[in-house]
Amino acid sequence: MFARRIVLVAALATAAACSSITTVRVQPENVFVGSHLRPIAVIHAQVTSAYLLWIPIPGHVDLDYVVNRMLLATAKALGADKVVDIKVDITPETGIWTLRKLLGWRSATASGVAVMIEPEAAAMKAAP
Repeated sequence: MFARRIVLVAALATAAACSSITTVRVQPENVFVGSHLRPIAVIHAQVTSAYLLWIPIPGHVDLDYVVNRMLLATAKALGADKVVDIKVDITPETGIWTLRKLLGWRSATASGVAVMIEPEAAAMKAAP
């Protein structure tokens, strides 16, 4: 009976480990990101990983993974030159937050505005 409950809880925890990337195209005239930059999309990346008795269910809850492999990679795939106004958040893994690892979760999020550099701005940078 106890073994069945452990298996059930483990199965539910496995279902809880997930990641997602959400994008929305924006109209450049409605979003200001700075001079010589044209916004093309807002991107939000999120990873959540469950814990069961301090054992993590794989989910890559790491800012490096969320920012570089999810947020920036998605921006490049959309044709952006860079991402501005990046905001990040991660559940700490030390201190009182360690108790969440008993039966809980950790999450990391990153969001930003994917932009293209206007051609005249790029030409001005290249000129000696």
